[in-house]
Amino acid sequence: MIQILLTAVILISLLLLALQLKHAFSMKNGGDSTVNNSIIKFQNSLDKNEKIIYDQLERNRQEINKSSKDNREELSKTLNQFEEKFTKNINDVRETINNQLKDIRDDNTKQLDKMRDTVDEKLQKTLEKRIGESFKLVSERLEEVHKGLGEMQTIASGVGDLKKVLSNVKTKGVFGEYQLQNILEQILTPEQYSKNVATNPEYNGQVEFAVKMPGSKENKALWLPIDSKFPTEPYEILLEKYENGDKDEIENARKNLIRTITTFAKDISSKYISPPNTTDFGIMFLPIEGLFAEVLREPGIMESLRHKYKIALTGPTTLSALLNSLQMGFRTLLVQERSSEVWNILSAVKSEFATFGNQLTKVQTQLKTASSSLDNLQGTRTRAMERKLRDVELIESEQSNEMLELQSEEKNDQNS
Repeated sequence: MIQILLTAVILISLLLLALQLKHAFSMKNGGDSTVNNSIIKFQNSLDKNEKIIYDQLERNRQEINKSSKDNREELSKTLNQFEEKFTKNINDVRETINNQLKDIRDDNTKQLDKMRDTVDEKLQKTLEKRIGESFKLVSERLEEVHKGLGEMQTIASGVGDLKKVLSNVKTKGVFGEYQLQNILEQILTPEQYSKNVATNPEYNGQVEFAVKMPGSKENKALWLPIDSKFPTEPYEILLEKYENGDKDEIENARKNLIRTITTFAKDISSKYISPPNTTDFGIMFLPIEGLFAEVLREPGIMESLRHKYKIALTGPTTLSALLNSLQMGFRTLLVQERSSEVWNILSAVKSEFATFGNQLTKVQTQLKTASSSLDNLQGTRTRAMERKLRDVELIESEQSNEMLELQSEEKNDQNS
């Protein structure tokens, strides 16, 4: 406000100065006295205006101060009132919020208590149910474990008995012999193999089993010797070395097992192979697949035994396959031997079939003649008899039966 007033005073002063200057220029011919008078008047007017302006400014300043003071007082009063109202409203809002929060807390507490009771009840029921089921399941499992322990004890005793059996050399041989006999009984007929056969005249002993091969001459059997071997001791040592994991010990144990197998092959070859009484090779049977597989891990063992000792190494599966092949060969040879007999039978049937055809033609002709005679008898003769008897009166059936003596015949037929 003050700046505006100062600006107005300055503008008015400049305007008055300009008017005086203009008047001075217009009156310059009036001389210097006139100019001086004008300057003096201008100076007086300027002082007067300045005083008026300063007075006005002072009044304005006082009014502005008073107005500002009144405004401050009114603003302070308004702020105090606003503060009081705001504080009151805040207190009311705080009290309302506190009351609502209290209600909410109380309601939440009640709801949580209800939920806690419900959850506790359900958890209790579920827990009791699950615990009951778990105890039942545990009881069943314990019962099964108890049964399993009983079975394991039985198996353990059986394994102990088996170890005792396998620890004895004689019983080991019986075990291998029994398994070999079981395979032979399942695949071959009793006429195709024999037990405890003396295949070598130069050796007093007997091989465990021998298969009777076809193609023998002068009713003399040709035998295929089969002997079971069960080297449990070197095999168990090898398994123990596998568990220890020492490579050198495993290799030494495997070499020991191969040496034992080679010794068995040499023994079978020298004792039981004797051509022409036997085939030029024999079979060594290993009764355990694991033992057979372990022996086959040695490179070239099959070819070495076959080349040096004429021995074919087999396990339970390979021996079954070999015997099945022999059985098929036996059947093929049997078919070849009996093919000539079948041919002769077919020739006789062929000649007899020609005679049968001629006799069948004669029978067919006679059947046609008999059929023609029956047709003639049924047609012509029946109609002639009906014409002759057309004028004869009918009588009751009982009288006719008595006259013709049919009743006695029917009774006889019924009695018979």
